[in-house]
Amino acid sequence: MSLPLTVDAREYGLVGDGTANDQPALQKLVDALGEACAADGRPRTVHVPAGRYVIQDQPVLWRSGVSLIGAGRGTTCFTLCNPGAPTTPVPLAWFTAAQHGAGRDNHLADLTFAHFEVDGSRARTQEYDPLAKGLGLQYVLRGRFSDLYIHDTAATGFGCDFLQDTVVEGVLAERCGAQDPGEKMGGAGIGIGIGGWGMVERLTITACTATGNGTNGIFVELQQENWPPPRGIRITACHAEDNRFGISDWGADGLLVTSSTMLGNHQAGFDVSSQGTSGVGGRGGIVTGCVIDGNVRDGIGLGNTPGPYAFRGNRISNNGRYGYWQHNLAEGDQEAATDIVLESNDIRDNALDGVRIDAPLREPAILGNRIRNNGRRGAPATRGGGEGVHCTPLTLTDENADWAPDSHRGKRLTVGAQTALVAFNTETELALVPVRPGADTAWPDGTPAPGSAYHLPDAPAPRAGVTAAATVSHPHLAGNRVRDDQQPRTQTHALWLTEDATWTGGRVSDNDFSGNASTATRFDTPPTGGWWRDNDG
Repeated sequence: MSLPLTVDAREYGLVGDGTANDQPALQKLVDALGEACAADGRPRTVHVPAGRYVIQDQPVLWRSGVSLIGAGRGTTCFTLCNPGAPTTPVPLAWFTAAQHGAGRDNHLADLTFAHFEVDGSRARTQEYDPLAKGLGLQYVLRGRFSDLYIHDTAATGFGCDFLQDTVVEGVLAERCGAQDPGEKMGGAGIGIGIGGWGMVERLTITACTATGNGTNGIFVELQQENWPPPRGIRITACHAEDNRFGISDWGADGLLVTSSTMLGNHQAGFDVSSQGTSGVGGRGGIVTGCVIDGNVRDGIGLGNTPGPYAFRGNRISNNGRYGYWQHNLAEGDQEAATDIVLESNDIRDNALDGVRIDAPLREPAILGNRIRNNGRRGAPATRGGGEGVHCTPLTLTDENADWAPDSHRGKRLTVGAQTALVAFNTETELALVPVRPGADTAWPDGTPAPGSAYHLPDAPAPRAGVTAAATVSHPHLAGNRVRDDQQPRTQTHALWLTEDATWTGGRVSDNDFSGNASTATRFDTPPTGGWWRDNDG
């Protein structure tokens, strides 16, 4: 049968009435178009008119050279469901190495997925299955994924791996990873496995939004430990909010993250660590021009990397613990990270330390940053209850309180047998963190009754601009303004070397350490060697 280069899905058996199973008709059409492309080398396109197309009980095995174009988000919608196959994951389209032998020599090429919605809310497996994605393609060459809305999938929403010469643009991923308890592989909004094409994978992720997803909003992940981390990947102009992690680098080399916003994520706005499948952290990356604000714990969490890594010109603010946290997970690389650069960042108004070093650094450069007004979690312990106390799903109000604004940020609130984290506070109200990404309540066992007794713990101290609690060798700390200009001041010191620190060699010069709540520096372990001069305060 001769097939045109562009076909209307309705003319080939798809119904789109929200009830009929359109999977068999779509599979038959994709197979026919794939065979036609293989025969004459001319890619084909399926246009899918407005409608709700049910993909039931099994996914569509995709073919090279076949594109899928809808009439727009919310207009063309693919509904995934598996009532007759409760153990079977049902992505809209899949082609994988494990199931189908995908690889460099058996890949998908020249395809576009654009202008449609994938609703995964009706597809659930009896146990969590990382293949229960919205899209699950591997080894794609010259792909384009544009203007897609993927939501409520059991595992990752956009879960495509090994994308060469490919653009992912304008993808909105919401509430994906619905069956992921937060500790499984996958469960992201946009999760892309890397390394399959070798040392360079030319991939751009741009103008995408990921909110309320179970693990990462957007992440790249090296798939095998023995593969070289690839270069060539860029994430630009993206937004990640209310995920466990905002944007993560779990194994790239030279990842570029620019002009993106990472807000209100539960663990960290930006993360580099060994949490990925291969246990390999990213290295050589550059994060610049980003707003990393209001994350529940840390703005940036970086560890399990040999380095280098550079953070330049970012706003890192209002986070519930540290602005920047250097740390290593126990199961990952433990060597000292070399050539970590923090330059010209605005690190301010974080709950505890602006910069916290809990893992070894070698030759770090902390240059020209404004590290100010941190340590906001300064309020003493407090209790309350009775008249004037009432809760909503995401707040606790005590009309008799007089708290300093934002002084309980990041504390764990206890009400009866329940606990919740404080996102921020006013004089009388605590705003609370949802119990998990995408949730609409902070209370796992229901909203507490009016008048319930509550307790907030004391504030930790010291809370410094820069704290070292690990080995730091040959640092370059210059030209920073590490001070507090609030009233009352909450950042206790500019620089604190704890009893666990070892600070040797390097240069500390031309910094403004004046104006903190206590003294400019606190050395529980004195630094050794190096060049210290012209530091105000």
